[in-house]
Amino acid sequence: MPKLSNVLAVILGGGRGARLYPLTKLRSKPAVPIAGKYRLIDIPLSNCINSGIFRMHVLTQFNSVSLHRHISESYKFDVFHTGWVQVLAAEQTPTSEGWYQGTADAVRKQLFQIQVVGTEHVLILAGDHLYRMDYAPMVASHVASGSDITVAVQPVHRDEADRFGLLKREPGGRITSFVEKPKTPEAQAKMVSREDPERPYLGSMGIYLIRTDVLVDLLTSHPDFDDFGHHVIPYSIDRLKVSGFDFDGYWQDIGTIRSFYDVNLELTRPDAPFNLYDTQHPIYTHSRFLPGSICNDSKLSDVLLTEGCVVQQAEISHSIVGLRSQIGRNAFIKDSIVMGADYYQRQRDQAPLGIGSDCHIEGAILDKNASVGAGSIIKPFPRGTEMDHGDWVVQDGIVVVPKNAVLPAGTRIGPGF
Repeated sequence: MPKLSNVLAVILGGGRGARLYPLTKLRSKPAVPIAGKYRLIDIPLSNCINSGIFRMHVLTQFNSVSLHRHISESYKFDVFHTGWVQVLAAEQTPTSEGWYQGTADAVRKQLFQIQVVGTEHVLILAGDHLYRMDYAPMVASHVASGSDITVAVQPVHRDEADRFGLLKREPGGRITSFVEKPKTPEAQAKMVSREDPERPYLGSMGIYLIRTDVLVDLLTSHPDFDDFGHHVIPYSIDRLKVSGFDFDGYWQDIGTIRSFYDVNLELTRPDAPFNLYDTQHPIYTHSRFLPGSICNDSKLSDVLLTEGCVVQQAEISHSIVGLRSQIGRNAFIKDSIVMGADYYQRQRDQAPLGIGSDCHIEGAILDKNASVGAGSIIKPFPRGTEMDHGDWVVQDGIVVVPKNAVLPAGTRIGPGF
């Protein structure tokens, strides 16, 4: 097994995250809460720590204050440990005055910091995926095969072919062709590489392990290469040894409000496809000192309930109830994500945080510190519906109440209101 101390992880913080708006109105994509108590950035950071990779760069650009705060408060290695998590924000330098233009450009603009670490390999990761992966076997395969670049790949369903970079490879594992997100049936048909009729393709997971000298040469010799999937990988296939490493576990790209909603609610099931209770490979996050939750005369079914909550005579099903959530009497919540709050009530003249009494909430996402007045009703719209009312937004039919929003008592949101 090669030394994992020779690997530097570089986690990409993402761009504006427009498809996750309004959850990204006040925060970057990796800072978006998931599963009630975590943030998306916790996933790749935890995977690295559990794999034995302890040196990590996180590249950030947009709305990054909360992400910086979360990382600095959560990931502290002791003085006898060689590990660290370092945030590298986009900045003006003598050689660059612009923002990151893509995944490869972001890494290019931080090449000096990457080279200073002195590792032989760089592991490029995304900050908005949900999965659990031990990177050590991928590193071992990469070194043993003598590859310049290794791409983590997994089978892709026929209906999702246009969302992935599709590839073909020869029996030894070397990738021979690559197409980024092919849109036409003709282009997709050329990339069929598996006999499985349901999942006939192999797709890139956006996880790249690259020799550091190769990475530096590619990005400095080709300043027009802004993206790994569109530029770096296709160019390298005919000129370098690019291999594919198989991963067939659970993996989801949290890129849209719909995918965020569906993935979160999957976690409420007893047979959830992603296991949050793996004691050998835990998901790490900020340590909080919150009391246990109180549920008074309430009915809960398939609910992921976190710490510090107070639920009063409510009925909740197939939902997530996030940190410090306050649920009023006779509230009905179904198929919804309640993110909770960053704090308990601070000022008496503020609208009460949480969900008031006699509310009916279905098919909604309530961001942190939201206040929903008593007697309010929220119901989902048909799929594909898009609208922005300021205090609430509809994305693909899902009602999203933004962070810190206040809905007055008796608010009605939904078809027919």
